[in-house]
Amino acid sequence: MGRVTERRKVIRVRDGAVSSRPDTLVAEEPLEIRLNGKPLAITMRTPGDDFALAAGFLVSEGVLASASDLRNIVYCAGATVDGSNTYNVVDVQTAPGVVIPDITLERNVYTTSSCGLCGKASLDAVRTTTRWPISDTPPVRLEPELLAGLPDRLRAAQRVFDRTGGLHAAALFTETGELLDVREDVGRHNAVDKLVGRALQNGDLPLSRAVLLVSGRASFELAQKAVMAGIPVLAAVSAPSSLAVDLAVETGLTLVGFLRGSSMNVYAGPDRIALEATAAPS
Repeated sequence: MGRVTERRKVIRVRDGAVSSRPDTLVAEEPLEIRLNGKPLAITMRTPGDDFALAAGFLVSEGVLASASDLRNIVYCAGATVDGSNTYNVVDVQTAPGVVIPDITLERNVYTTSSCGLCGKASLDAVRTTTRWPISDTPPVRLEPELLAGLPDRLRAAQRVFDRTGGLHAAALFTETGELLDVREDVGRHNAVDKLVGRALQNGDLPLSRAVLLVSGRASFELAQKAVMAGIPVLAAVSAPSSLAVDLAVETGLTLVGFLRGSSMNVYAGPDRIALEATAAPS
């Protein structure tokens, strides 16, 4: 797995028996993203797919919309005092003519839950900057049984989690349940950026017929990334945040939470789910 995992000594206690052995852990290192040579952001990530991560991050920032917007992405040589390359700094060079928005405020709105700005400002920022308002025609229509089977398929595709137990994952599926791509990272938002960045590089944006599934909860940031990539359905195995629900309602995103077994909660956009109402037991 290269730099994706590392080995560390651990003292193991099982039923009173103490032993020492090496343990496989997921790697976590900082990645600095530069835009046209200027520092933009730092994220803690699992090394791997760094170029896709950077590209996906810039899709969510409203900088990139297609592969033609991107000139190249390179690791920065001489990233340390001694001139060595740590492979922890990437520079994204945009194509000539690409207009760079003033993203200083927007980035704080998007990625910092304690930014001090109100929810209304956050919602407005996404609604006014997305390149692809969600308007799938004909609309995506999903059977609940299809959604219910996606978490097991995601789990089966997680290679590094099996070795470490310490990674989040995000996956893209077609509306018929075909697995398109899956990425793992210590951060759910990074895993989604890697998916979106790969889609940008392949010329697949907007992802207007895709379903995004994430392990864990659905935060505002993940809902924002789905909307910015034109994804109509976001599903999570855990709970959404209140602002994620507000954003989904505002933008027309279908948001499903607590997707476990045959049960799920649909918080927004129920028209894309083929639901049959049944009377609750008295």
